Amino acid sequence: MVDAITTEIIRHGLLAAAEEIARNLCRTAYNTVVYEVHDYGIGIHDADGNVVADTPGVAVFTRGNDSGLKHSIDFLGKDAMDPGDVFIVNYPYWSSAHVLDPLVFAPVHHGEELIGFVTCRVHVVDLNQKDPGYVLDSTDLSQEGLILPVSKLYRRGVQNDDVINIIKFNSRRPRATLGDIQSQVSACFTGVKRTRELAEKYGAGTLTAAMAAINEHGERLARLAVAKLPKGTWTAVDYVDEDGVDVGELVKLQCTVTVTDEEMVIDWTGSAKGVKGPVNVPLGMTEAACCLIFKSLTTPDSPVVAGNFAPMRVVTEPGSVVHALPPMPTFTLWTGILAGEVVLKALAQGMPDLIPACSGGDVGAFIGLGTHPRTGELWQDGSNEAVGFGGTATHDGQDGIMHLSEPGCRNTPVEVFEMRTPLFLEHYGYRPDSGGVGKHRGGVGISRAYRFTAPGTGIMIAYKTQTKPWPIAGGGEGVPNAVILNPGTPQEVWQGGSYNRLEAGEVLVNATGGGGGYGDPLERDHDAIARDVRNGFVTREAAEQGYRVVIDEDFRVDAAATAALRSR
Repeated sequence: MVDAITTEIIRHGLLAAAEEIARNLCRTAYNTVVYEVHDYGIGIHDADGNVVADTPGVAVFTRGNDSGLKHSIDFLGKDAMDPGDVFIVNYPYWSSAHVLDPLVFAPVHHGEELIGFVTCRVHVVDLNQKDPGYVLDSTDLSQEGLILPVSKLYRRGVQNDDVINIIKFNSRRPRATLGDIQSQVSACFTGVKRTRELAEKYGAGTLTAAMAAINEHGERLARLAVAKLPKGTWTAVDYVDEDGVDVGELVKLQCTVTVTDEEMVIDWTGSAKGVKGPVNVPLGMTEAACCLIFKSLTTPDSPVVAGNFAPMRVVTEPGSVVHALPPMPTFTLWTGILAGEVVLKALAQGMPDLIPACSGGDVGAFIGLGTHPRTGELWQDGSNEAVGFGGTATHDGQDGIMHLSEPGCRNTPVEVFEMRTPLFLEHYGYRPDSGGVGKHRGGVGISRAYRFTAPGTGIMIAYKTQTKPWPIAGGGEGVPNAVILNPGTPQEVWQGGSYNRLEAGEVLVNATGGGGGYGDPLERDHDAIARDVRNGFVTREAAEQGYRVVIDEDFRVDAAATAALRSR
C-alpha cells in the first residue's frame, strides 16, 4: 500500500519523465515528421507492460505501444531483459503499426529487479520497403520492408552492431533512419534514468505500488463514467476509399457498439475480409482506435493509463481488415485512423448530445521526395494536415485542427519545406464552405498547394475522399478530402491516396475535409453566419443556399432580403 499523496507525487514524476522523453526525442531526431509533426508515441509502463504515463503525440500509438510491449514480453520473456538493454520490434502483427513505425523499448531495473519499461515509437523514413517514401499497393508483408522481430539494439548498454548494420544495409537513407532510431534509444535511456531516480528516492516497492494504484484509480474513474452513459446497442457502417490494389472499390467498416452498466463492447463483425491491399490493420491498432473514443467519453480530463480501458472490450473477426493476420499487408494504416469515427457514428445514434458529427475524417498526409537539385542528395519530407471537426449539440466544430487520432501532432511549417526541399508552397489556408451547415456548423478544412521546382514524387495518403463526413440531427454533410493535381490546367486530376511522379512546375494540392453539421441550419444564429462570412469560413453564396440568409457587402445580415429569400 502507498498513501494517496505519495502516489500523486510519483504520478506527476512519471508524467514529467514522459514529457522529458519527448523533448529529448525532438531535439535529437533527424526526421521532420518526428520533431515537427510529433509523429511519435511515448509511454512509461509497469513491469507487466501496462502504461502508467504518456505524452501526447499520435494517440493510437500509446495503446499500440502497450500491445507491442506485451507481445515482446511474451516472445522473449522477462528473464531475457537485462539492465541497459534496448529492444526494437516492427513486426506489424505484434508492434501494432506498419514496418516504418518501429517500437523501441527498454526495461527499467532497480538493481537487478525489473520494475517497468519505457517505450518510444516514431515514423522512420526508410527500411527498404518496395517503394521509397510510402507503400500504397503492397499485397504481402514481404513487400513492406525490413522486418525486425524483438531484437536487441543494445546489450547491457553496449550497442549491438549486428542489428545496427542490418538496418544500415536495408535502408535507402541509412543516416536519417539510424539517426531517428538512435534518438529513440536516447529517449528511452532518459526515461529509464528518470524512472530509476523515482525508485531510488521512494523505494522500488513504493514506486511499483504507486503504479498499481494509478491504474486502479484510472479503472475506477472509467467504470463510474460507463455507468452514467446511455445504454443500448447501435450499428454504423462507413468506408475506406479503396485498398490500393482493387482500385475504386470501397472497403467496408462495420461497427456495433453495446453499452451496459459494466462495459462498452465494440464489435467489428461485418467489416471487410480478405482485403488484398495494405489497408488492413493489426488488432492492436484497432483496439487503440477504440480506446481513443472510449477515453474521450469516459475520462477525457486525465492522462492515459491502462486502467482507463478495463471496462472496454473489442471483438473482431481474424483475417478481416481490422484484424490482420500474417502475411496480410498492413502498410497503409489509414483504416486505423478512420475507424474511430465509425465508432462515433454508432454512438451518435444513442447519445447525440455527447457525440460530435464526423470530422473531415482523415489525416491527409503528404510526402515529397526526390533528388535535391542543389546538393544532388536524396530528400524526403512530409506533413500530416488538419481537418475541420464536426459540430456538436453545444458548439461549432473547430476549424483546421489535427485529426482526433493524433491530438498531440502538428503540421510541418511552410518555412521548413521551402528551406529543406525543392518545394514552393503556393498557398496555405482555410477551405471555405467545406464545413457542413447546421445550427452548429462543421469546422472547415484547409488547402495547401505544393509546387515542385525540380522533378520528384508527391505521395498522398488520404482515404476518405469518396464518402462525405456525416452530420447529426438534421445538419449538412461536410465536403470530403480531395487531392488535386495541376488545378486549373488541362492536366487537372482529382484523386485520393496516390503515388505521383511529378515534373518541375507541377502542383499537388492537399485539400482536407470539413466536419459535418449539427442541427437544423435554419436555426443558426444570423450573427454567427455573418461572422463566418466575414472570417472567410463561409461564402455569401453558401450562406444564402445553405442557411437562407443574405449577408451584405458590409458583412451584416440583410433582414429584408433574408425574409424575402425564406418566403420563397
